[in-house]
Amino acid sequence: MNAHRTPWWHAAIALVLGLIAGAGLAVLGESTGLTLIGTPWFVAAVLAVIGVVALVLALNVHKYATTDPKKRPKTFVNPSVAFKALVLCKSMILAGAALAGWYGGQIIPTLAHIEGSFYEHAVLECAVTAAVCLADMVIGFVGEWLCQLPPDEGAEHPKMQEQQRQGGLAGAAVKTAR
Repeated sequence: MNAHRTPWWHAAIALVLGLIAGAGLAVLGESTGLTLIGTPWFVAAVLAVIGVVALVLALNVHKYATTDPKKRPKTFVNPSVAFKALVLCKSMILAGAALAGWYGGQIIPTLAHIEGSFYEHAVLECAVTAAVCLADMVIGFVGEWLCQLPPDEGAEHPKMQEQQRQGGLAGAAVKTAR
């Protein structure tokens, strides 16, 4: 199974869409008088914990994958846990970008009212949560890289591909000599 790296522009698109949605929510809240801006501090804390857990899982996978098989500890990284760590990191890239845009988007129209204590508190909450979301996005990219396995000696290994290419050239040379 081949898992492809998440392109950076997927995160950029998610960030822009989140920014538009967050700003739209803040503008809608201003026009209707129903303010939905801000976030509880609990959200930033939970997102930070999820980022740390994902980074620890990715580091464990990386440590196991890059250690010589003869020197590996007796502990075994379950392939399903390694796969789940990779999926968690991939999802953190998109979710972190979208949520950073969402909370950052709420800040933009709210800055005009920052002198009010409610808006000042909401902007601070959104700024901290957006920063945590950006950190989660970066952790997702790093964790995705850490979960990358070294090539095995199978058909996809560069040595095997070179041998197959050399074998194909040798076979072609024999056919032309006849």
